[in-house]
Amino acid sequence: MKAAVYTKTKSGKVLQITDIETPIAKDNEVLIKTRAASVNPLDWRLRSRRPGVDVAGEVVAMRKRVTQFKAGDAVFGTCRGAFAEYACTSESALVSKPVNLTFEQVACVPIAGLTALQALRDKGDLQPGQKVLINGAAGGIGTFAVQIAKSLGAEVTGVCGTRNVEMVRSLGADLVIDYTQEDFTNKGRYYDLVLDNVGNRTLSAFRRVMTPRGRCVMAGAPKELWAVITRVLKALAWSAFVRQKFTFFIARLKKDDLEALCELMKTGKVTPMIDKRYRLSDTAEAIPMSNQGMPAPR
Repeated sequence: MKAAVYTKTKSGKVLQITDIETPIAKDNEVLIKTRAASVNPLDWRLRSRRPGVDVAGEVVAMRKRVTQFKAGDAVFGTCRGAFAEYACTSESALVSKPVNLTFEQVACVPIAGLTALQALRDKGDLQPGQKVLINGAAGGIGTFAVQIAKSLGAEVTGVCGTRNVEMVRSLGADLVIDYTQEDFTNKGRYYDLVLDNVGNRTLSAFRRVMTPRGRCVMAGAPKELWAVITRVLKALAWSAFVRQKFTFFIARLKKDDLEALCELMKTGKVTPMIDKRYRLSDTAEAIPMSNQGMPAPR
């Protein structure tokens, strides 16, 4: 099969499309014919030999221990090496594809959707009537977060660039702030929860827009490792001494949460957004695009 594989060269790792053996499913795994895969900043950061985590496709083979799926089932979830014609993964990492969505749409869901759901519901403890600010509302996590926050009954403010203002508004945001025109930290508005998907503002800036007992959940981080470590340590230190709480967060794969996202999509409360489509042969171009993010204010 054809697959995207990182190979080492004198100038560093290079992603190439090459022919490799089709994987064979293990004890509790299924073999999927890949119909679509989604690119995440995670792929850019890790640069594992076989990139790609989010996958959607059709089951073509499985081992005897697999009881939830059969050949021909349309599924989506997570795996290793999604940027390939076939992929293997555990049945616990998959759920059935809703009939009202395409393979391309559901391939966008796992990492970004789980991060948004768990950040808002679990880490942020978002309640009906509360106000939430979503920094990076037009990104993968952000587009899910706007819709999920509305489904939880929150009042949503989204921060994004000019070209995405109308899109974020169409997702249900009550207020959309164009960061190229306005600084949301100087608007005089206060939020019960801030979800930061970008990592382009200081924690001090976020404190200015948080209520006295507000929470800030950070799902995004600066590109430099030293900046990530500094940010995490500062968040831990501040949370110990101030009533406002800062949490750095990485989503966990939970099948129940994937099912919860399925229900939101089936009922039309959440619709995955696709920014751009790439062929498998263009994977090396697609991965860097996923990590562009929003610039820091000057």
